[in-house]
Amino acid sequence: MTDASTLYDTAVIGGGPAGLAAAIALAQAGARTALVARRVPYADNRTTALLGASIDLLETLEVWSRCKDKAAALEVMRLVDDTGRLFRAPEVRFSCHEIALDAFGYNIDNRSLMLALEERAAELPNLVRLDDEAESIVIEADDVAIRTASAQFLTARLVVGADGRHSLCREAAGIEVTRRELNQTALTFNVSHARPHRNVSTEFHTPHGPCVFVPLPGDRSSVVSVSAPAEAERLRSLDDAELSAAVEKQSHSILGRMSVEPGRNLFPLAIERPRSFGRDRIALVGEAAHVVPPIGAQGLNLGLRDAADIARLAGETVAAGQDPGANEVLTRYDRARRPDILSRTFAIDIANRSLLNDFLPLQPVRAVGMHLLGAIGPLRRFAMREGLTPTWRR
Repeated sequence: MTDASTLYDTAVIGGGPAGLAAAIALAQAGARTALVARRVPYADNRTTALLGASIDLLETLEVWSRCKDKAAALEVMRLVDDTGRLFRAPEVRFSCHEIALDAFGYNIDNRSLMLALEERAAELPNLVRLDDEAESIVIEADDVAIRTASAQFLTARLVVGADGRHSLCREAAGIEVTRRELNQTALTFNVSHARPHRNVSTEFHTPHGPCVFVPLPGDRSSVVSVSAPAEAERLRSLDDAELSAAVEKQSHSILGRMSVEPGRNLFPLAIERPRSFGRDRIALVGEAAHVVPPIGAQGLNLGLRDAADIARLAGETVAAGQDPGANEVLTRYDRARRPDILSRTFAIDIANRSLLNDFLPLQPVRAVGMHLLGAIGPLRRFAMREGLTPTWRR
């Protein structure tokens, strides 16, 4: 940054995938944009299943072509009731070909996705990167003043908060958050296996949460295992041979012998939602706007839709010569995001609760619901389309 006194149309705080996507989308939409985020190596081996609309956005941002060779297609999704309860649901299979798609989406390691986003961001002349962290954010009548940790200063008419669960932007706008701890922990790691996955993602429903095997390139898969915190910690503490045997048993050996790769991550689960998604020149995206359990691969896909919506609204406003941080713009953003985020959060919460509830009369209800979903074609196809893109977005 060469001119600290410059007023930007927009500034993005936070450099994760949602923040980078928002910064690129805003710059491509014509907004002079500053990105305030440290350049740090992406250290872990987590992956993300990017669904339909997310791939469309990354193609529009000229990002997907740079990393698609590192991704595996998701063509079939299997749901398997592994609860061992008296009333169990039948297996449900969703095939992308039934709704005339080549794939529901693609699973990619986050490191490759971040490298592609960083590469594209560096090409945009109206996107200025500050390799720094925001230390203070002061909202004023006509703009927002940002001071960084190394005492750089900038102002912007709209600030996009992509700064995670403990968002400084959200705090500056005085936006309250509702939070519910789930007493569950996700353990994530990758495995290689003897049999090919054939682009099939399999989700085993256990009494403690889902355990999902998502294809990666080659004979490899990423694993997300949700369980009680003590059990997740126990699994993480196993040596490679013990964890490989445990995860092969959990998979019922559908992929043959498994070998755990280096890198294990634990994440306590919660549901978080702010009371507003945009207020006082601040728009929230990514985990600043929603935290959900890793069920149905909704987290980052929601964040990318956040990025697309704020870029569209801000870009239209800048093109019209108007203020992208105006209350009207933020009200429209809140209206655009609210039904998507609330409906996804509700569906994920209900799905999770149905696994954890041992109340006997509810077991046949869940089993019948899953049977109908698998047996009735129009219902199944509706569920597939809604899972990819909500009706109101189509």
